[in-house]
Amino acid sequence: MFIVNITYKVSLDVIDKYLDKHIEYLKIQYEKGSFIASGKKNPRDGGMIFSKISSKEKLQKVLEEDPFYKEALAQYEIIEFHPIMTSKEFETLKEEI
Repeated sequence: MFIVNITYKVSLDVIDKYLDKHIEYLKIQYEKGSFIASGKKNPRDGGMIFSKISSKEKLQKVLEEDPFYKEALAQYEIIEFHPIMTSKEFETLKEEI
């Protein structure tokens, strides 16, 4: 599993101009099964994406399709994470050690 920490490099008024395109990109990735959760950070200086894509390289290629990435509006930090304990609601996220 991967956690993508997105940090904006430009002002929110610039981000907001691309927000609809970014949301459409996210919807497509959810349909493809690439992402399992996403949302804005508070304070609103970026966002987070959780992904179960099989490799960091594949995830990087998917992220390069994001309008925020294409327009160099944000920085993307990919963190690999192996959930081994979860609440009952998130048991499908668990990985074997």
